[in-house]
Amino acid sequence: MTLHLPNPDGTLRTYEPYPEPLRHTMPLPGSAFTSRTVFSAAHVVADPYADTTPDGPAAVDWDATLAFRRHLWSHGLGVAEAMDTAQRGMGLDWPTAAELIRRSAAEAKAAGGRIACGVGTDQLTATTATLAEVRTAYEEQLAVVEESGAQAILMASRALAATAKTPDDYLEVYGHLLRQAAEPVILHWLGPMFDPALDGYWGSSDLDTATDTFLEVIAAHPDKVDGIKVSLLDAQREIDLRRRLPQGVRCYTGDDFNYPELIAGDDQGFSHALLGIFDPLGPLAAEAVRLLDTGNTEAFRGLLDPSVELSRHLFRAPTRFYKTGVVFLAWLSGHQSHFTMVGGFQSARSLPHLVHAYELADELLLFPDPLLAEDRMRTLLKLHGVDQ
Repeated sequence: MTLHLPNPDGTLRTYEPYPEPLRHTMPLPGSAFTSRTVFSAAHVVADPYADTTPDGPAAVDWDATLAFRRHLWSHGLGVAEAMDTAQRGMGLDWPTAAELIRRSAAEAKAAGGRIACGVGTDQLTATTATLAEVRTAYEEQLAVVEESGAQAILMASRALAATAKTPDDYLEVYGHLLRQAAEPVILHWLGPMFDPALDGYWGSSDLDTATDTFLEVIAAHPDKVDGIKVSLLDAQREIDLRRRLPQGVRCYTGDDFNYPELIAGDDQGFSHALLGIFDPLGPLAAEAVRLLDTGNTEAFRGLLDPSVELSRHLFRAPTRFYKTGVVFLAWLSGHQSHFTMVGGFQSARSLPHLVHAYELADELLLFPDPLLAEDRMRTLLKLHGVDQ
């Protein structure tokens, strides 16, 4: 079987899908990873039958959403819940995010899976919030996560970015939250390439100055910071930052462009992982980390390095729309029955973009059932007027 795939110039090319099934279909036995802590930031599955609008309340297919989390746990990965991969601030409203946190935390307990959940301020209107309202919003969400039994991830706040006037405002808000956190949290620094509203976070658009403020927050409360997630897509900056962390504070890479080298590390340290790309790469990533557990860095890189081209494609600018490619691959892989997203964001990437994502994933043998992926790709092409 062949597919006729469109080029950006409107011409067609012939593509022959790989016939081999995914080699990473079965959960690997038993023990947790020993060398790295690894989270996959998981997407949500929209309810395709809900009568919704792009700016209306989110409608989630809970069965499919939780089934995908069980899939990740079965391979030994932790789940980072209600993060930007789950469309926080891009269709997923706070009431639905709170329900997602509660349901996923309960599912994690039943499955014996690790889970950490995003704490933000997205119940606020960023342009009208005060610092006191930002603190209160963070506290409300922190309480939901802690009551669920999950670890908290303090996410970057659009409201705080819009309200804070100086680095001291960040020090005050984060200090207040860390003092009251019941358990050590993960601090998340999400760069403006993922969310333009976060430009100037930590009180400065100069990243060196912002880094100093970020480290000042951590240094003041090292016992309350399990680690940091850095999503700046700058490998050297992450390396420099992780070398300045207090003893015992982990660096979780969020760099979807350079993750193999950052996780592998160097003679001065390494990064753990909390990555959106480990949603579609879950089984492959798990296999690679198990190789790293044996000390075989070369085999780890050999397995994971080829996936970087796909990741860079999915996360290319405008990076915030990477979720579309993640959900597209979940549909092709059979993890959900449709290609529909919360807020209608299935339309956020072009057909040529999705076509190339399919080709790259197919070449990596990511699809558990290549024939299903081919059939669904054929359906998408016909829907867009591409004759087969």
